[in-house]
Amino acid sequence: MSQEEVVNRNLSLQRAEELRESISDYLSVEPFIETGFRVQDRILENRQKILEYFDATQENWDDWVWQMKHRITDVEPLQFLLNLPEKEVEELKQISKRFRWGISPYYLSLIDFENYHDSPIYKQAVPSILEVWDNHGSADPMCETQTSPASRITRRYPDRLIINVTNQCAMYCRHCQRRRNFGEEDHHCTRQQMEEALTYVRNNPEIRDVLITGGDALMLSNRTLDWLLGELDQIPHVEIKRLGSRTPVTLPQRITPELCAVLEKHPPIYLNTQFNTPLEVTLEAKQACDRLIKAGVVLGNQAVLLRDINDDVHIMKKLNQELLKIRVRPYYIFHAKQVKGTSHFITPIETGMGIMEKLRGFTSGLAVPTYIINAPEGRGKTPILPEYLLSLSEDEITIRTWENRVYRYKNRINQR
Repeated sequence: MSQEEVVNRNLSLQRAEELRESISDYLSVEPFIETGFRVQDRILENRQKILEYFDATQENWDDWVWQMKHRITDVEPLQFLLNLPEKEVEELKQISKRFRWGISPYYLSLIDFENYHDSPIYKQAVPSILEVWDNHGSADPMCETQTSPASRITRRYPDRLIINVTNQCAMYCRHCQRRRNFGEEDHHCTRQQMEEALTYVRNNPEIRDVLITGGDALMLSNRTLDWLLGELDQIPHVEIKRLGSRTPVTLPQRITPELCAVLEKHPPIYLNTQFNTPLEVTLEAKQACDRLIKAGVVLGNQAVLLRDINDDVHIMKKLNQELLKIRVRPYYIFHAKQVKGTSHFITPIETGMGIMEKLRGFTSGLAVPTYIINAPEGRGKTPILPEYLLSLSEDEITIRTWENRVYRYKNRINQR
């Protein structure tokens, strides 16, 4: 090697060591972050306990209809499986009189039965007394009731809208933005309501993007989904269809070959789901995502930033890296909305900003979603970003890199 090559190699080695040191904090904790794959044995043990409780078989477990029929909606299964103390049993019974809840057997199996109080799965699924005490927020912080120009339509943007097709979910997330729609029982919108929504889309040619959600869009039957997607296919100005569904996370059994055959008929389809913790990225979730991808569905993730669940940069980084491994693109991190009954989940804005600071540059760009706050009164998603542009003039800008190094950069290059 020449003298110049030796110098450059030594500089490169020095830089490589600096880069390794910049993520040493993450490398020291990463092996101890629980993921669905790492605790697969525990999940399988829990599954067996649940099957024994319901006197069911593996064939039952793999049937999404069985999973829905056996959602846990009262305290008795939890008391038995988690060995809840009597005080918590009585408290949960009282809470259940105020708030509807339900957990699929599959999602229940992801809880650490021995340490359920600390489980991010338990906290998302099982109601808390904090919901009863909460007097903050509103039932409809997104003002969806005031942005609905037609039946089942929510419209907040110029060229896209939502069709809300159901209030049914496999699991009722305790942080849900549409808690007001839980109601007393599950119900889908009627065919007439869907027709009215479709008529609105047909009559507004600027609409090019339709999101089918709820509740959970995949709670509709295959037949109804096939019909609805087919109707949208016939509208010339609708370019893409999107599905909002947490079933890959809470009920991966719903992603059947029959469902995928329906979805494959109606490209392009984009499905955004909601993985909030690496524990939710399991073998069964991966298999569900593999089936969707094979059917041509493009997958994205919209995590919600939740206190004591994922409000840690290392947890969020690991989540996004695990998602890329199963071919789900991290899309958004939503700041938790100010929904009545959910204040105990809401973090300071600085928490989200701090997470974004430690993602950009410290991991793959593909693993860096956009941090979003939903503006009040249904005014839409607002990106919240760390400040990298420090100054701007006609001739140059001043930028800050992900390593907090400041540089000047020419804004215009005069060509003669």
